Amino acid sequence: VRDRILERWIKTAQTCKHARARTVCYLSAEYLLGPHLENNLINLGIADKAVVLVEELGLDAGKILEQEEEPGLGNGGLGRLAACYLDSLATLQIPAIGYGIRYEFGIFDQRIEHGWQVEVSDLWLRNGNPWEIARPKLRFPVGFGGYTEHFADDQGSMRVRWIPELVVNGIAHDTPILGFRVDNTNLLRLWSSEACASFDFQAFNSGDYYGAVNAKVIAENISKVLYPNDEPGVGKELRLRQQYFFVSCSLQDMIRLHLKHAPNLDSFHEKFAAQLNDTHPAIAVAELMRLLLDEHHYAWDRAWDITRNTFAYTNHTLLPEALETWSIGLFGQILPRHLEIIYAINQHFLDEVRMRYPFDHKRIARLSLIAEEGEKHIRMANLATVGSFAVNGVAELHTRLLKSSVMKDFYELWPEKFHNVTNGVTPRRFVLLSNPGLGEILSRVAGPSWARDLSRLSSVEASAEDTGFHHEWLTMKITATQRLAKVIMQRTGILVDPQSMFD
Repeated sequence: VRDRILERWIKTAQTCKHARARTVCYLSAEYLLGPHLENNLINLGIADKAVVLVEELGLDAGKILEQEEEPGLGNGGLGRLAACYLDSLATLQIPAIGYGIRYEFGIFDQRIEHGWQVEVSDLWLRNGNPWEIARPKLRFPVGFGGYTEHFADDQGSMRVRWIPELVVNGIAHDTPILGFRVDNTNLLRLWSSEACASFDFQAFNSGDYYGAVNAKVIAENISKVLYPNDEPGVGKELRLRQQYFFVSCSLQDMIRLHLKHAPNLDSFHEKFAAQLNDTHPAIAVAELMRLLLDEHHYAWDRAWDITRNTFAYTNHTLLPEALETWSIGLFGQILPRHLEIIYAINQHFLDEVRMRYPFDHKRIARLSLIAEEGEKHIRMANLATVGSFAVNGVAELHTRLLKSSVMKDFYELWPEKFHNVTNGVTPRRFVLLSNPGLGEILSRVAGPSWARDLSRLSSVEASAEDTGFHHEWLTMKITATQRLAKVIMQRTGILVDPQSMFD
């Protein structure tokens, strides 16, 4: 299966390179991918043949499939949505790269002890990951802390130099994402963190054995665990480091890809469309500005024009208290240059707002990227909205409420930015894979193409009064329930009646 996918991946990369195609870059802190093997067998169209061949060898296909560790790189709906988007983009043959973090420990494994949930480490990488390709030469430096220096360059232009206190490397790990019954294969690129120098020989020689590896520990903690506990201050700091780390690596990689075929970044936004999956990657707005201003020496207006035409933002919540914010103190300590850039973005933006609403001070305060009440905070949803060309909700009702409540001021300012994209899930994993009996019935009645076009399922209505179809449908349901009862028995020792209703 892996050989077939890699062959398709190479051909896809060559096709996109020659076509100079625009690429969707999906920036997400989570990817809840599920096991790959059976999904890839279905997408390749060889699942039935593979099962037959395996059983001819005297092996149990089901037991083989159960051996695969699930990459628990997500917490729930946000990560599953990201995984479904990658599946759909590959199936629709839209060039795409998913960017995120290669967490060493994913979402916790759950045990029930004496009736209580106990969380244990998710060691999903303990036996390696056969689907990923490590790219040790594809690495980018990421800075934290330190200070900035303002100076005039040789042409007399004002420039800023960021001198970080700590620099870590982001190392790429690639997983091919196969489309359904197409040759197209896209890419999930996850970043792991690594110290620039993993061993301080001087510290070791003087007897400071812990200090000798301190930089390595700090650097590798960044990609150690999905969602550290952010109640304590150190947890908040690590979460911010994680978000900036994967965003910076991803943007540097996008710039590297662009400059392979272009002399400069003038058309960067015409070659990449970057989707921010919630506010976790919102710092990308300030980071792209930093790269354009400080590394590639663009003037502010041109850099801002490229930036705001690169990003689009998906909002996932209507609760104001759930919209991510960072205290100015913590943010400035970790990312001093980005704090300067966010203040500058805010100044330019509020000048624009004052032109529209010169005496509406409350509206101006609500729209500001900086919350002034109490301890000052940066509003990441506001930054994502100001720095994007499009903002979407994830359901029709959600988007409507988004425009009338939590984002009302922004909607009144830029109604053309807001639109809806209803959350969906891939029917391949959630029907063909999870309930093959149902998939067989639907393919026979609606034709096999329903798995790419769900509107074709309307043809099933014609069988609504067919008693033979009713019997077939109920048989499929009881078969699925028997499978579940078997799993419950294996895991708990409790025997449930498949004919009963149970929770």
